[in-house]
Amino acid sequence: MLNSLNMSRLLRPLTLLLAAMMPHVAHAQANAPIIGRWDLTVQGTDRTFPSWLEVTLSGNRTLVGRFVASGGSARPIARVTYENNTMRFAIPPQWEAGNDDLRVEANFENDRLQGTMIMPNGTRHTFSGARAPVLRRAAPPSWDKEVVLFDGKSMDAWEALPGGRSQWQVLNGILTNVRSGANLATKQKYNDFKLHIEFRYAKGGNSGVYLRGRHEVQVEDNGNLEPSSVHIGGVYGFLVASENASRGPGEWQTYDITLIGRRVTVVLNGQTVIADQTIPGITGGALDSNEGEPGPIYLQGDHTAVEYRNIRITPARMP
Repeated sequence: MLNSLNMSRLLRPLTLLLAAMMPHVAHAQANAPIIGRWDLTVQGTDRTFPSWLEVTLSGNRTLVGRFVASGGSARPIARVTYENNTMRFAIPPQWEAGNDDLRVEANFENDRLQGTMIMPNGTRHTFSGARAPVLRRAAPPSWDKEVVLFDGKSMDAWEALPGGRSQWQVLNGILTNVRSGANLATKQKYNDFKLHIEFRYAKGGNSGVYLRGRHEVQVEDNGNLEPSSVHIGGVYGFLVASENASRGPGEWQTYDITLIGRRVTVVLNGQTVIADQTIPGITGGALDSNEGEPGPIYLQGDHTAVEYRNIRITPARMP
């Protein structure tokens, strides 16, 4: 029988070996080429859908991150492993059906990710990932002429998106989603812009304004709750409004939103609640993950009834 002294002597070489390996492991994680933001395209069972990943270094040896699936908010990743050009992580389900973790494994090669995403219900999807563009502008924009997107008369500038029956109508000069149905997007796509939009929701109402079809600014009845990234004034899952400047249900409210590259300023009812902050990536419900490309303004109609009016956009003149 081994006594404690003999056991200690047997384990000492292994302990020394592991101790010697730790600096190399820490160095490998600290210099992992997967660190950064990634725009993901996932091949679903019947269509492709966008996703997003950010990998950062916590301390000097542990990789952590954030992840956005096809829906829901950005979620923290407690640990990302990277070894032999392979990345792995797992997170609990949010909206996905099933009880198991969502598991991701990807190979890194030629500055791209190629991998597999196993959903909580066991469904397996393949995906590819490209580095998210920085979108840093070399100079402040010059602005083009203002364009009226909704004048109270017609929906000619808009089209319903796939995924449900459109419930959008023009009623008494108001762009009205009478009940849960399809989302609505502009036919024209935009890069940098200044957007003015007015909205009204009933008690418990929930909608959103998507910038370039990828970044949702929340429209929701949150009562007197403290600000959150998923409450009114916030960029869903990422940016928190500095205060709850909502007028509440049944009242007309205004957003004045400026988007330049990734930099966004949100003015809610005349109060600046997000001041020139960076949007890290796409939010749940994004149309695609091609962040470097122009995209439409889209209004969320798949939650509750909501009303919009007086929608105007001033595009930037792009070089």
